[in-house]
Amino acid sequence: MEDSSDGPVTTKHTFTLFVSGMSVKSGYAIENLRKICDTYLVDNYEVEIIDISRDKEQAVIHQIVAIPTLIKTGPEPRRIILGDLSDTEKVLTILNIRG
Repeated sequence: MEDSSDGPVTTKHTFTLFVSGMSVKSGYAIENLRKICDTYLVDNYEVEIIDISRDKEQAVIHQIVAIPTLIKTGPEPRRIILGDLSDTEKVLTILNIRG
């Protein structure tokens, strides 16, 4: 089987963002995460958004106690951030993303 990837292999950044309905804070978290990813991780990220108001089981599985919560699942190490992600520098530092 041939490898069909183009260029060097890069580790994709993967995130799961837990929100609740369309609260203001959840909306800000989604918007801020997209801005950060589009600026610092161009075409090298995947974001899964889970609305715990529709999928309570996921909140239990992942032990989510506050909303919004962002979990960086890859690459290691795993990181968790609570809040609307408005402090870009802090988010970049916690997620270990270099601009």
